[in-house]
Amino acid sequence: MTELVTFLLPALPLLGLLLALLLGRYPGCEAIVRLSERIAAWSRPRLGSSSRRPQAPSAPRLVRGGGLLLALSLSGRAPPATA
Repeated sequence: MTELVTFLLPALPLLGLLLALLLGRYPGCEAIVRLSERIAAWSRPRLGSSSRRPQAPSAPRLVRGGGLLLALSLSGRAPPATA
């Protein structure tokens, strides 16, 4: 009996989530909506505020991409010379 309880105990959260989904409830849905509204309101400029902070120029980023990344990963010392 204790082996069965030990086996099923980690599965209880999954079973609870599955039961909630089958009943039509989506846990965390309201929290996701509130968070997305907060992010949208934060990124949207406010109307009537004409004072904008001057932004400091950002330093150019040195990002390796594509062929350069492949070339740098394959570069290394040359193979040994065959005699």
